[in-house]
This record gives sequence, structure tokens and C-alpha cells, in this order.
Amino acid sequence: MFGASLDRQLAAGRPPETSPLLAARAQDIVWLSRRRAVARDWEHLLEAARSTRRTRSPAVPVRSAAISAAEPAIRELARRLTAALPVRARGVAMASLLLTDATGPVYSRRAPVTLDAALTAAIDQLDPAIPLAEGDARPPA
Repeated sequence: MFGASLDRQLAAGRPPETSPLLAARAQDIVWLSRRRAVARDWEHLLEAARSTRRTRSPAVPVRSAAISAAEPAIRELARRLTAALPVRARGVAMASLLLTDATGPVYSRRAPVTLDAALTAAIDQLDPAIPLAEGDARPPA
């Protein structure tokens, strides 16, 4: 019920341990099955951008050219989301929010950040080489 709000807080860097709801959400979104679902959503977005560019249909109001240009970064994001290694909840929340925020760079030319910059930030947070933040939830082994 509060998923989008909690994801915004996690994406902004609020530590999961600051609230029980935030901790529960962080633990939920880092599960590999959840991360795979987000990766599939990114792959569907790439497909939608391709079909929108071919048909010029306004049915999918995404920034097709920007999405197509960012395909290598999107593929890297999906690769990191589906890796079996533990990742930070912040990165998963950032990747998820990009897909759902109508004011963000996937949908709006007026977004305060470019799609490339937003993808790079999410990818950086999903780097398995960076230590998991203290309190950043991860599923049990």
C-alpha cells in the first residue's frame, strides 16, 4: 500500500533501519524474484520504445528516442538487478521508481535529471563491490 512512498525514501538514501515499514520494504525489494520482475519491466520498456518509434503511436507515452539511446545502460541495469549477489535496496528502489515516476526522465523531457544520469546512479547503487549499507536489508542465505 505504501510501496511507492517507501521506494522514494529508499531511493533518496533514507536508511531502512529508520522505520519498521522502510526496513520491511527494503527486505522485500531486494529478493531476487522482485529484482527479476523489475528487470523484466525494463526489458518491456525497451520493447515499447522500439514499437512506439516504428508506429509513432501515442499509446505508450515514453521518451522512445532517449530510451533507445540508453539501451546499453538499461541492459547493464537489468544485468545487475538479476545477478545472484546481494544488492542495496536503494539501487532497486531507484530502478523501480524510474519506471513509475511520470515526472522522471523515462516519461518527461522536463525531468530534473537525464535518463543517462538516473540510470548511472541506479547502476552504481547496484554495484556488488560496494558494501551493503548497515541496516540495508537482504534476504537470508
